[in-house]
Amino acid sequence: MVSDSLIVEFDKVLRTVLAPARSRRPVPGDGAPEPSLSDEARRHAVGLMRVNHCGEICAQALYQGQSLTSRNPEVRDALRQAADEETEHLAWTEQRIAELGGRKSLLNFFWYGGALTMGLIAGRLGERWNLGFLAETERQVEAHLDGHLASLPAEDGRSRAIVDQMRLDEIKHADTACALGAAELPPPVKRAMRLAAGFMTRTAYYL
Repeated sequence: MVSDSLIVEFDKVLRTVLAPARSRRPVPGDGAPEPSLSDEARRHAVGLMRVNHCGEICAQALYQGQSLTSRNPEVRDALRQAADEETEHLAWTEQRIAELGGRKSLLNFFWYGGALTMGLIAGRLGERWNLGFLAETERQVEAHLDGHLASLPAEDGRSRAIVDQMRLDEIKHADTACALGAAELPPPVKRAMRLAAGFMTRTAYYL
């Protein structure tokens, strides 16, 4: 029934934004000692991990929207598998923020709504463009995580291990999308995606 499906999808929203995320895999860097960071370095690490957590909130919403409008079972399965791994990323970043004494973004419902809308639109454009949007998203996330690895305090091995494993997973998701026939997005669309991501990262770093 349509009403049952809506309840299930709304439950996904609430669980993603409000409930603690859980990971089946060990948290990367969990065995590393907690570094002694200056107040400034700790604030910076919290800001970066909060941005990453917001990115995972957006990933859940994006994949939800894309899978809802995809008509290809193989594509839907790929989206669900990617979403499962992104849930683990959500758990890892959430745990690390708590360990650093920080808080999650105050705007997570806003981020979720925007990404869900983008996912629904991407899915309606057809499978090749849906997959192209997924591949480009993951490429941009990979570049964003490269920047975080360069910016995180060198002594914060726990945060760096999480970000590094996230980066490897995002590369795999992009490769999967390309293997399934992703289309190359037009340059203006890529630029618009970068602008939207830039707004999110600058805002989430503080809020």
